[in-house]
Amino acid sequence: MTLTKRVIPCIDVDLDENGDAAVYTGVNFEDLEYSGDPVEMAKKYNEAGADEFVFLDITATAEGRETMLDTVSAVADECFIPLTVGGGIRTTDDIKETLRAGADKVSINSGAIANPELITDGADAFGSQCIVISVDARRRFDEQGEHYVEVDGESCWFECTVKGGREGTGLDVVEWVAEAEARGAGELFVNSIDADGTKDGYDVPLTAAVCDTVSTPVIASSGCGGPEDMYEVFTEADADAALAASIFHFDEYGIDEVKAYLDDHGVPVRR
Repeated sequence: MTLTKRVIPCIDVDLDENGDAAVYTGVNFEDLEYSGDPVEMAKKYNEAGADEFVFLDITATAEGRETMLDTVSAVADECFIPLTVGGGIRTTDDIKETLRAGADKVSINSGAIANPELITDGADAFGSQCIVISVDARRRFDEQGEHYVEVDGESCWFECTVKGGREGTGLDVVEWVAEAEARGAGELFVNSIDADGTKDGYDVPLTAAVCDTVSTPVIASSGCGGPEDMYEVFTEADADAALAASIFHFDEYGIDEVKAYLDDHGVPVRR
């Protein structure tokens, strides 16, 4: 039986100047632009045939605040597909409260790097299927990494970053995803800071490096400009799911349009 590839819209949520939750899009994790209301977007994508939905509170960790759980609950009320929520999750209590608010899975980045036992404890308490480890990766062209790939004729490695891409860690992505899987992560969510918001395509070398290292399902994120980019990351990197934001938010493509393209090109999807 062939497993279908998943198409996942994502919203990056922050607080606006009035303290209300709002969706933003940007480039390279910066220059954020207002894109809509999170609850309305959840309803839109639920009705459009998305396979799953991802809600990321993009400043909770950097600002040291809790995830906006009231908004998560409101989104969950409109979302009848699997919902992943990330941002500001540091403890097993945070995981519990986020799941109680209506999330099916939690996405953890900075909290897991600071305390890798959080992966083990979360998987033991709630099941591996609930624990998604998010990786905000950037390319580095120096000699401080552990695993190198050729990109455009140059050798580079991928560094894990934290606090929404604001801080480097010196941690090699390939080393980290292997550890995360061993500790019980049920899924890996791979974001490329270099490709984010560019619409120039996913970072295929990054995604392939992760997929080649783990057997855990991998979600490719950052850089999608259209269905051809999803086709590329599915066929060349063997990602299990592809995530996109702005192409859906601004109605450049519809979920069904993307799935039709993939289906026509031989990629198994749920129609």
